[in-house]
Amino acid sequence: MNNPEQLQIAGLQPLSTVDWPGKLAAVLFLQGCPWRCVYCHNHQILDPRRPGEVSWGEVLELLGRRRGLLDGVVFSGGEATRQAAVVEAAGIVREEGFAVGLHTAGAYPANFERLLQAGVVDWVGLDIKALPGDYQDVTLVGSSGAKAKAALETLMKHPEVDHEVRLTLWHDELAYAVQVAKWCRARGVRNFALQRANAQGAPSGFVLPRREWSENEARSALAEIGFDQVTIRM
Repeated sequence: MNNPEQLQIAGLQPLSTVDWPGKLAAVLFLQGCPWRCVYCHNHQILDPRRPGEVSWGEVLELLGRRRGLLDGVVFSGGEATRQAAVVEAAGIVREEGFAVGLHTAGAYPANFERLLQAGVVDWVGLDIKALPGDYQDVTLVGSSGAKAKAALETLMKHPEVDHEVRLTLWHDELAYAVQVAKWCRARGVRNFALQRANAQGAPSGFVLPRREWSENEARSALAEIGFDQVTIRM
């Protein structure tokens, strides 16, 4: 068994209204990620060798004070599934009376599957970054597309876990977002979110597209795909 005290926690946000749609949540940012996405806003916490800055004891102390005020806790990153101790940590959070959310890009599909099989996750926000064959353009890692595809397939095997699959469109081709959305829907995705990349906080050298699409354009383009819910974040 992996001790949650081993978690490398880079940061703790006591209250968020946006990291789990419709929920008030605390957010744990776990250190480390194997991918180097061109638009990543958390690139300062990607190095897995850096120790955490927040102890597990601080997390439990916060939850003790926020019982009845928070709906849940979101494990984010970095890549939250990188650290095996997240399974035990999520279980403790649920024992404390909080729901558990997870942000992941699917970089560790086997660890992700263990989390879902353990029954300790209520909601997943899965980042699908591109069609599988195009992943290296975004993550700069050649094997990333196959891993993301495996993670999506695993998530779809767990209908008891609520989900949002989201695409951050970092260039100006809205038609490409439609291709990705159709690929996701064909694999069973019910709730899809499209969000525009933001240059603020992104790695040096990232440039936003020249043509900006509107929310109405995006919503119209995705309307006929058949999702239960479509969210547009500008």
